[in-house]
Amino acid sequence: MSQLSMFSNSPVKASSIIGTKVVNPMAESLGDIKEIVIDPRTGRVAYVVVSFGGFLSMGEKLFAIPFSSFEYNLVDNEYVLHVPKDRLEKAPGFDPEYWPSMSDEKWNRDVYKYYGRSPYWE
Repeated sequence: MSQLSMFSNSPVKASSIIGTKVVNPMAESLGDIKEIVIDPRTGRVAYVVVSFGGFLSMGEKLFAIPFSSFEYNLVDNEYVLHVPKDRLEKAPGFDPEYWPSMSDEKWNRDVYKYYGRSPYWE
């Protein structure tokens, strides 16, 4: 059994996810999870905010990524993101000091569409 197939389905605290390393399928470090954004109406994770600062050589920039885009590697305690490097380099991001409006449905739809995921609210 591969390491990536060893996933946990147990609930976890948000504080244990924040700061967790994000890697690509080749186990190369991409960044880390900075924040978890939850929809207060449904209680579902809207997306996680990841910093790819060093990896993409553009200073620290944050990216909202649907949580369903990740696989959790239980053995190494890291999240694997199956998105090609060139796609990440073009991903819509934002400055840590200027977050987008979380209530903007178009912005949320655009984030999910960019990563090829169905919006969590549908």
